[in-house]
Amino acid sequence: MAKKLLLKDVARLAGVSEMTASRALRGAPDVSPTTKQKIQEIARDVGYVPNRIAGALASNKVNLVGVVVPSLNSSVFPEVLSGISSSLRDTQLKPVIGVTGYDLQEEEEVIREMLSWRPAGLIVAGLEHSDPARRMLGAADCPVVEVMDVDGTPVAHCVGISHLQAGQDMARIILDKGHRRIGFVGTKMPQDFRAEKRLRGFLGELEKSGVTLWDQELYSGASSIETGRNLTRQLLARSPELDCIYFSSDMMSVGAYMHCLAQGISIPGDLALAGFNNLDLLKGLPMQLATTDAHRFEIGQRAAQIVLDAGQGMPMTPQIVRLDPKAVPGQSL
Repeated sequence: MAKKLLLKDVARLAGVSEMTASRALRGAPDVSPTTKQKIQEIARDVGYVPNRIAGALASNKVNLVGVVVPSLNSSVFPEVLSGISSSLRDTQLKPVIGVTGYDLQEEEEVIREMLSWRPAGLIVAGLEHSDPARRMLGAADCPVVEVMDVDGTPVAHCVGISHLQAGQDMARIILDKGHRRIGFVGTKMPQDFRAEKRLRGFLGELEKSGVTLWDQELYSGASSIETGRNLTRQLLARSPELDCIYFSSDMMSVGAYMHCLAQGISIPGDLALAGFNNLDLLKGLPMQLATTDAHRFEIGQRAAQIVLDAGQGMPMTPQIVRLDPKAVPGQSL
């Protein structure tokens, strides 16, 4: 674990007293704008996070585990949170949640605020962060666990699946079923890195078989059944010859299924469908849709357990826990 950064380190780098540095980082009005900016920039550059725990509590940690996720839509991240809570349930530690909206700048601010309270641990979705956020995570004096993804370079501990592999595995199943006129419906949010990796793996596997994507529809914002239904209608209106559509989420594939039911399109006879996440929502459908189980609950459990183990005071080598995504062909391919 990196050496804990102290206020005196920031003050020394800025050439000011600790009191001045403290007041500048609190935004006190009696510190000149120039000095305040200099001190804040130094703190940002080195990854220093002010300690908001006052007085005698300053040397202790609060019994909270920060959890930073991009969204609480659908049940994707709530299921991760359920896994975290299940591991922490019989301990003194409790999770507190920050939502970033797939915005790296917002994530940076959430991480800074959470670390300022000196939590017992921090669990962060994803491996891609702004440079200041990554420095803060690297300098944190608590266990940090990045979750959901293993395709990259973790700061320390990491629990997740390979989204590249998830895309590759589903592409192989679709190709093995004989589909060649394949469409895609997915997010175009530039900071949904995991969806981008799945698509990259999917397209790479198609290319190995000499198949290119036939057509696609991209959307911004949250996945929803309504969006999936509308985009499937648009895609098929433009490319009625498609024999399979791969979706970046189950919410979208369920919307496609609803469209097909309404239009009398046979699944999988006329059109095959596949999504991602293995949401509980799929269990209530007349047909089992193809999907990929991303082990969200287990990811949460394993991440929280790392925080608990690291909190015992024993030095820990960074752990990389890679779970295999499980492609489920269902009845829709």
